[in-house]
Amino acid sequence: MINLKHLYYFWTVAKSGSIAAAAERLHLTPQTISAQIKLLEERLGTALTQPVGRRLKLTEAGVRAAAYADEIFALAEALARDLTSPGGAAQPLRVGISDAVAKNVAYRLLAPVTELAEPVRLICQEGKLDPLLAELALHRLDVVVADRPLPPTVRVKGYNHKLGESELAFFAAPALARRCRHFPACLDGAPLLLPGEDSASRARLTDWLEAQRLHPRVVGEFDDAALMNAFGQAGRGIFPAPAVLAREVESQYGVREIGRAHGVRETYYAITGERRISHPALRLVTENARDRFFAA
Repeated sequence: MINLKHLYYFWTVAKSGSIAAAAERLHLTPQTISAQIKLLEERLGTALTQPVGRRLKLTEAGVRAAAYADEIFALAEALARDLTSPGGAAQPLRVGISDAVAKNVAYRLLAPVTELAEPVRLICQEGKLDPLLAELALHRLDVVVADRPLPPTVRVKGYNHKLGESELAFFAAPALARRCRHFPACLDGAPLLLPGEDSASRARLTDWLEAQRLHPRVVGEFDDAALMNAFGQAGRGIFPAPAVLAREVESQYGVREIGRAHGVRETYYAITGERRISHPALRLVTENARDRFFAA
């Protein structure tokens, strides 16, 4: 058996990128961590890291060891959550939500969790995708809900679980909608609000507009979809939103759907640190999304 403390120190170094960063996180000296990793390498009979400047690079064996460590410590975290919660206490579900995901979509995906017979405490954290994935890697989150799969450039061990997809529709306040009688031609020269560069749909919408030979006036770009919708509600511009939420968007913001960008779809993913979803509340989220929300 290997020493799990040694493995944990190695795993933290692998996630941090250097012994110095890991030492600061673990509140230990770099010498202590180096000695512990050396013992682990001796036990395994192979080198796990190699120095590259001031940082460490994982060897081929180190990459494989880090992948195993991801699974081991994910299970350890699940075990701790399961056995340390007193009977009847709400089990936490810690969710990271990319700010590119519309608030109404996030709500519809997560709302069934509050209806479970077994109590669940929903803990939501919103932000940029990369920082949320870092929290996932450290097991501070159970899942990240995003509008794109795990980027290949991000050094995080994770698995993509597709929740569903929706075509994008365009909405406008009534006065602006009345001027848009012929869609999509009416978009040419019209004020348009777009999601920010971090949104996966931004490039698809831009390509679609170019293919349609349309040149709207982009008057605003927003990382936060709710803020973009609020500007649209005030009549500042036409804005896109998932067609699956068309009725909700019209009712909530007092706007009208004027048309759809056929072929432009927004896809949603649950990114987890485990290949098979074990958290019962998270299983409900994925099943509800696939069987009810996006199937409608």
